[in-house]
Amino acid sequence: MNDAHWNPQHYEVLIREQHLDSYGHVNNAMYLTLLEEARWDFITAGGYGYEVIHRNKKGPVILDIHLSFKKELRLREKITIESQMIEYTSKVGTLRQRMLGSDGTECATALMKFGFFDLQARRLIVPTAEWLHALGQR
Repeated sequence: MNDAHWNPQHYEVLIREQHLDSYGHVNNAMYLTLLEEARWDFITAGGYGYEVIHRNKKGPVILDIHLSFKKELRLREKITIESQMIEYTSKVGTLRQRMLGSDGTECATALMKFGFFDLQARRLIVPTAEWLHALGQR
């Protein structure tokens, strides 16, 4: 799994009023919400969305997130969230997400560790071929 090549996924978002804090820029907790939206879009486009997770009783679980803020996001700014797998070793994968402004400026980055979780056994499991495909493995 380590030598796999991974396709990136792009998700566009228009920053709206509900994303803002009292300072007029995106609230720090909202970054996590927007990143999660992009991840759902990523795996759903790969054929492993909400319905598949509940049918198979297996899905992703976040283990660790490191989020860096580089440039504020403001009202009505159109951004792109790029999501790409970096590696997947045994039961733990690493995903990088970047929030890019309309001019391509990197506004925030997130690096997260996650696993593939068996909802019945309540433990991490080795990823299936179907799950790896959803993550963009080629």
